[in-house]
Amino acid sequence: MAKNDLSESAPKIARRQVLQLGGMGLSAGLIGRALAQGTQGSMDEPATPWPAAFDPRGTAPTFPPRERPKPGDKIHVYDIDVTIGIHEIVPGVQAHMFLFNKTYPGPEIRVKEGDWVQVNLKNSSPEFHTIHWHGIMLPMEMDGVPLGTQWPVGPDQEFRYLWKAQPTGTHFYHCHVMTTLHQQAGLIGSLIVEPSGPDLVQQAFPYTREYTLILSELDTNFVRDMMSEMVEMGVQMERMNHSPSMMREMNGRMMGWFKNKDEFVKAVKDGYIPPYLAARTGTARPITPNYFMINGKSYPMTDPVMIRRGENIRVRLIGGGFMPHFMHLHGHDFWHVCQDGSPLASPVRMNTIPIFPGTTSDIVIQGTNPGFWHFHDHSDLATTNNGQHPGGMMTMLMYEDAREAGIKWEEVIAISS
Repeated sequence: MAKNDLSESAPKIARRQVLQLGGMGLSAGLIGRALAQGTQGSMDEPATPWPAAFDPRGTAPTFPPRERPKPGDKIHVYDIDVTIGIHEIVPGVQAHMFLFNKTYPGPEIRVKEGDWVQVNLKNSSPEFHTIHWHGIMLPMEMDGVPLGTQWPVGPDQEFRYLWKAQPTGTHFYHCHVMTTLHQQAGLIGSLIVEPSGPDLVQQAFPYTREYTLILSELDTNFVRDMMSEMVEMGVQMERMNHSPSMMREMNGRMMGWFKNKDEFVKAVKDGYIPPYLAARTGTARPITPNYFMINGKSYPMTDPVMIRRGENIRVRLIGGGFMPHFMHLHGHDFWHVCQDGSPLASPVRMNTIPIFPGTTSDIVIQGTNPGFWHFHDHSDLATTNNGQHPGGMMTMLMYEDAREAGIKWEEVIAISS
């Protein structure tokens, strides 16, 4: 779970630094045995009046997207390498995945609005890739749409992305080639653009740390089948002496790449069978997720969200899959403060928040009820591992000072009900 400690002692992000996710610690199921002996806190209103955060009539970017860096401008440079590796979702469940810098999710990129960002993408896999910067206003050529804004990056090739960070807020990045597979199989990461001026959320709800949770799901059978083909493709690429042009030609024939609609229509008339027709591949098996993840892990291997009494924490929720999820927090309400990066006109108090594919939501949790509380998708299917409950998209809100509040508990890891 990506965590950001906002204290002055927290390490700062350096250029070319590979940002590692927090350790994949065990999130234990905790059964409370006694109520807190102290009084519980109250749900606090914003510390300061919620300011007018934006003009609802205007969506123009702050900076011209096609602006170029000027001499002397600082550029934050990140190197991202795509490889194939083995990722473990829960003990005993592994699969070959695409990885950004050998991690799933990829490294978090965190910059301030107006900063220049350069990402050097290297493709060390046998497949084609791009990076789409979801939610960022940038030049069309940097948008990462294969065969739309750029040619996909072939095996052993590189591509340089350069853009100015805007707008402020919680965003993410992902591969846009064969998105159904590539994003599901690991090619996704968080992208946080901090405000260059005052932080409206910080002003209203002073918080000392934050967490980023990427919500996604996985069909292990689909991914294993497809990735096995990718591994075999790597063998074929070795035989072709790593020729990107030959790989591009082979992939083009398989995927059906055409210059325009007329060429595609003519090809069908001439006998080409599109891959979506059952006549070519038989009845297509629908993708059926059987694992549901937070930052690439399923319960009980998800990392807990830590808090203390009286503390505010900010949690950034990213819809990184293809299904909606409904995150519910036990024992608390929370404030919904931002949607898709933009502050809401007014914070909304709730205890269950929908996270749809491609959207982001920021919430503020206040430490008002010490204990150990479930935070999970309220879709029953999404709290299973291969159909077994409990599991899936579930973590814990854990008070570090619960014992001081008189809470006593036994630590129990439940993997079946």
